[in-house]
Amino acid sequence: MAQNDIERLIQLLARLPGMGPRSARRAALHLIKKREALMLPLGTAIQRAADNIQTCSACGNLDTSDPCAICNDPKRDATVICVVEEVGDLWALERSGAFKGRYHVIGGTLSALDGRGPEQLNIGSLRGRVVEGSVTEIILALGATVDGQTTGHYVAETLAGSNVKISRLAHGVPVGGELDYLDDGTLTAALQARRPAG
Repeated sequence: MAQNDIERLIQLLARLPGMGPRSARRAALHLIKKREALMLPLGTAIQRAADNIQTCSACGNLDTSDPCAICNDPKRDATVICVVEEVGDLWALERSGAFKGRYHVIGGTLSALDGRGPEQLNIGSLRGRVVEGSVTEIILALGATVDGQTTGHYVAETLAGSNVKISRLAHGVPVGGELDYLDDGTLTAALQARRPAG
């Protein structure tokens, strides 16, 4: 491997989230040392992923089939759709195992600063899924940021009059969280979302 190939590998690894130049150098060195056991299989896996992974036309998930495995699963509740910003959010919810419905990835949030309006998001197809008639509930699983809240309000307004229940994830004190370590916004949301005890 020529030195310029090594530098190229380091530069590409450094572009990954959470990887700086030093981490990229360590990862590159590890890959080079484990060429047969790790580097070559990783290269093959990356090439196969690049060739086969596609975006689900129904929900926006990433999979090797279209529609994706979640949309094709007859055991999933097709009447409940959980709206998320990005595929990573969908994967996080799936990891929890708590949600058994379908998803809809809108591809970000509304942001005037970033020049992202409704036309840049996948909201029109969500409306289409609701109009089809089988959806009874939309769960807004968007970030607890200003942009996430604005996007949630926009989605709710867009679907107003469609006779679909619209809910959102609870915000507030996390399980195992201590009040002293929480920020003011989280405490405020927890107080506003309080419910009867017992």
